[in-house]
Amino acid sequence: MTDGTGHPRRWAILAVLMVSLLIVVLDNTVLNIALPTIQEDLEATQSQLVWAVDSYIVVFAALLYTWGVLGDRFGRKRIIIIGLIVFGLASAVSAFATTPEWLVISRGVMGIGGAAVMPVTLAIITVVFPPAERGRAIGIWAGAVGGAVALGPVLGGLLLQHPDWTNWITGNDWGAVFLINVPVVIIGLIGVIRIVPETRNPDPQRLDLVGLVLSFLGMFLLVYGIIHSSSTDGWIGSGVLVPILGGAGLIVIFLFYEARSDHKSFDVSLFRNRGYAVSLTAVCLAFFALMGLTFTLPFYLQIVRGFDTLSAGLAFLPFAAGQLISAPRSAQLVERYGYRATMSVGLILVGVVLLGLSQLDLDTNIWWLLVAFFIFGLGMGSVISPATAVMQNALPLSRAGAGSAVQNTVRQLAGALGVAIAGSILGNRYAENLAPSLTDLPPQFPKAEAEESVVATDAILNGLEQQAAIPAEQIDSLRQVSYEAFVSASHAAVLVSAVCVVVATVVVLTLLPKIKPPGQDAVSPADTWDEGEEATEQAVLTEEGLDPDPTSATTPPKRDPRAND
Repeated sequence: MTDGTGHPRRWAILAVLMVSLLIVVLDNTVLNIALPTIQEDLEATQSQLVWAVDSYIVVFAALLYTWGVLGDRFGRKRIIIIGLIVFGLASAVSAFATTPEWLVISRGVMGIGGAAVMPVTLAIITVVFPPAERGRAIGIWAGAVGGAVALGPVLGGLLLQHPDWTNWITGNDWGAVFLINVPVVIIGLIGVIRIVPETRNPDPQRLDLVGLVLSFLGMFLLVYGIIHSSSTDGWIGSGVLVPILGGAGLIVIFLFYEARSDHKSFDVSLFRNRGYAVSLTAVCLAFFALMGLTFTLPFYLQIVRGFDTLSAGLAFLPFAAGQLISAPRSAQLVERYGYRATMSVGLILVGVVLLGLSQLDLDTNIWWLLVAFFIFGLGMGSVISPATAVMQNALPLSRAGAGSAVQNTVRQLAGALGVAIAGSILGNRYAENLAPSLTDLPPQFPKAEAEESVVATDAILNGLEQQAAIPAEQIDSLRQVSYEAFVSASHAAVLVSAVCVVVATVVVLTLLPKIKPPGQDAVSPADTWDEGEEATEQAVLTEEGLDPDPTSATTPPKRDPRAND
């Protein structure tokens, strides 16, 4: 019993959960910096490269519901342990991939394990921290998520710069980005087993197998159609439109099914809470922009600007620094200025940076780029942490696992779409921009292969240069044209992200209710919950060793009449 102060070891628990979470979230972007190397080594197409990223994200997103419910039913600590083991084993298998298909499949299995970790970490944090500290703890959690996304390319660049410690094992120069997961997983397992308490819902839900199948197929088909557009004649072919429309249709059916299910794992009623719905919209659109950007920029830095992998990875460090600075401090900003102002300013910063990045050229000053990344990180931290706090405070403790899975699932789907759309735009626009410059080349020049990606073009030109097959001046001219074609294509991809962030800013400014943080004399975002759930929540707290005082975490705050002003 803790007299309403939360679990006595809650900060140590948070530290251990961060280790488990960081390695899972890092994998969203640690691969990105290795993409040019992997594409050349495995001779992967642009579509296969996008799938290497999105297979993890799609499986991850699809299974968050299920793992959240399983954590509520069988114990969240147990689920974290299972997830870490699966993730670690699949990471080791990914390191030895010799074909693009092998990498895509093993990355999907990694997503199975990773999906078990994220929802239950947030659920445990919600349970072990009292309301007065929960916002700060969630801010640290959200900052770790965003910081890990930003640190992924840095870690990837460091590992790729010194591959000698693993390439004698894996037979390639990029396997280290996966093998590094194994020792960290072991450390995380030891910490979870020794420190994290077991928590569960005494009245868990039934598994929602129909919802799982519908959501997975819907997300898979939607992402497949978008990715496939870069390897066909664009968006109008049946091979693109059919899966996109089919996937969208299945997602709509899934939402209708969940709205009527008596054992739903995706609680559609959450979206009746305006604070929750608006915050989730902001996070998703920001995450869409972030994932698309982290997919695009490694190619610009490594191929166009000639950075080595370490330098390209370190270029993302200011972004990570900005995120890690702003996210933990966002709770203080919220207390002073409110959720709406804090999130809006963060989105404006992100949008301004994206508009600036849409003007990149072949000679953009690198210092400007680093400052832009830092501001981008400050903005993301000021959006994700407060928005996550709004959403998590709207969840009853009895459904912490499944409820937090909703926000994580939608965010991961947004990230998968960000990568898919960025990859599709890059592929299509690059081919369109490059094609006119290839018309006068000899018939033996592999034009179709060169149009596949800037990496493929660069590799072909390097080979021709070594063979002296065409004049050096022509090779230099073609290389310059290919770089310009890629930069132009990247402008289009970044502008799409910028538009999404502008939409998110307008939504927050106009629709987010005036919500004050828990602990102040106002309502928390949970203004639509049935107070009949209070008894179940008290049972959860009692089981988990916390004080079931209805004046602390277990009683949903009363609604402020100003909440929807």
